[in-house]
Amino acid sequence: MNSSWSTAVSATVHCLTGCAIGEVLGMVLSTWWGWGNTGSILLSVALAFFFGYLLTFSSVRRHGASPREGVRLALASDTVSITTMEIVDNLFILVVPGAMAAGLATGLFWWSLAVSLVIAFVLTVPVNRWLISRGKGHAVVHELHHR
Repeated sequence: MNSSWSTAVSATVHCLTGCAIGEVLGMVLSTWWGWGNTGSILLSVALAFFFGYLLTFSSVRRHGASPREGVRLALASDTVSITTMEIVDNLFILVVPGAMAAGLATGLFWWSLAVSLVIAFVLTVPVNRWLISRGKGHAVVHELHHR
């Protein structure tokens, strides 16, 4: 695998980690609280962005970025990637019959959530590769990570 694909895969794994934390937490909380589809999706998406940005922010801060620069880098590197993942995984969960109504103790809840994240990963890798090849997305933090 050439470096641009491996960088895209690495960036997508990083992004998926934050998205998955937010998605799972949002789905678990909204299901537990008995929220409907709209509230569940909004909470999950908000938490996915929060944790996705937080992981990048924390990482670039450890590599010497100021707080202001950390926010700028997180927004620049993750916005398109997280947006792509959120659209894909939420669309998948919406089209799986019964997934949005499934309870926390059901296999359907966990199966549909896991598969949605896998599909989002697969479809986001080429997006990240395209961004990186143009000096955008995770390319803006790549040099900072490799100091």
